[in-house]
Amino acid sequence: MNWQEFTALLVLATAMSFSPGPNTTLSTALAANHGLRRAMPFVCAVPVGWGVLLSLCALGLGALLLAIPLMGLAVKVVGVAYLLWLASKIARSRQLGEADAEKMNVGFWQGAALQFVNIKAWALALAIVSGWIVGRADPGLRFAVVLPVMLAFAFVSNLAYALAGSLLREWLAGPHGTGRRLRGFNLVMAGVLVITAIWMLFL
Repeated sequence: MNWQEFTALLVLATAMSFSPGPNTTLSTALAANHGLRRAMPFVCAVPVGWGVLLSLCALGLGALLLAIPLMGLAVKVVGVAYLLWLASKIARSRQLGEADAEKMNVGFWQGAALQFVNIKAWALALAIVSGWIVGRADPGLRFAVVLPVMLAFAFVSNLAYALAGSLLREWLAGPHGTGRRLRGFNLVMAGVLVITAIWMLFL
């Protein structure tokens, strides 16, 4: 892989990883409601789940998904339904620490599984496999370069959003811990997920 290709990879990784999406929205919301420590399992789950997705796409799952439109539709429908469900959970969280088991149960395994119904994650994986790996003379070596780079971007971007959420935590509690600001914040985060779900329908 020459430096031009690697630079293009870094540009794509930056744009896709740091732009708002389901992962970064949930990282922010979890940290704002529970604190950074409680958000870390999800933050760590994103690169793990997406790394598995990228590996499967490189092995041919991506081509299968593109060849069978019904599979792609199924991923989209499940992804939209899951995002709407998460949005409803976030919208109902009204006090710091309230978003626990029955409110926002998004831990490590849920975060990893989310990547498989996240259209943005699929789009990035398919773009990388088709643009940087498949059909090249050294696909194995390229994959060995691409994977750690993308995992680092996935982790750092979600950690950055989680840090932002945790820094807002005290302010969101509001005067005397009323949680009024948090309620508004959670409604905004839920709205972002709803908008993302609608956007996914038209991809």
